[in-house]
Amino acid sequence: MATAKVIDGAGVQVGERELPEELFGGDVNVPLMHQVATAQLAAARSGTASTRTRSEVRGGGQKPWRQKGTGRARHGSIRSPMWVGGGTVFGPKPRDYAVRVPKKMRRAALRSALASKAGNVWVLDGFEGAKTKAAAQALGKAGIGRRVLLVLDPQDEASRGIDRAFRNLAGSAFSLSGALSTYDVLAADAVIFTPRALEALAGGAEARREISAQGEAS
Repeated sequence: MATAKVIDGAGVQVGERELPEELFGGDVNVPLMHQVATAQLAAARSGTASTRTRSEVRGGGQKPWRQKGTGRARHGSIRSPMWVGGGTVFGPKPRDYAVRVPKKMRRAALRSALASKAGNVWVLDGFEGAKTKAAAQALGKAGIGRRVLLVLDPQDEASRGIDRAFRNLAGSAFSLSGALSTYDVLAADAVIFTPRALEALAGGAEARREISAQGEAS
């Protein structure tokens, strides 16, 4: 059974907490995590790059010069891709890069990602205030450095102060318990949950397992 270190607002370890087996247990499926994380990065692309074809650039209303007799090559429009300032051939156009990934695959990849971070999971309990200095001191005291993912519960009022305190720390990222993604977990060196966020994540997993069991029974 994987455990997480529980730290208080000062960064002092005050205990340990068992992590739910359905979230942090099982084998780590690296190919699945790669597939889902790649799809999530692709979905985050804006896809707004756009170039103009020869029908969209300005000019070219008349033939640049006559067809014969000038000694120069034949041209019909300055909008041709061969001209400087002409249209672009096969250039990018606005598109959606999103790749559909089945829900079961996303959940399995997230479970694998959480299992891979089981040794670097923390629970932040009792942090008060909204001072960035206090947040930095707490992380330093606990020995948590580099890239940190802080998972919050949107229904928890205390999460607002934690968000403000950790927001300006270099390398820190945030996620809501219901929107936790595989890429966010893999990109972090340490994952910090608030008690409410961990309970919400575990409760959601338990509810899905019960629904799945009922569906198989019927």
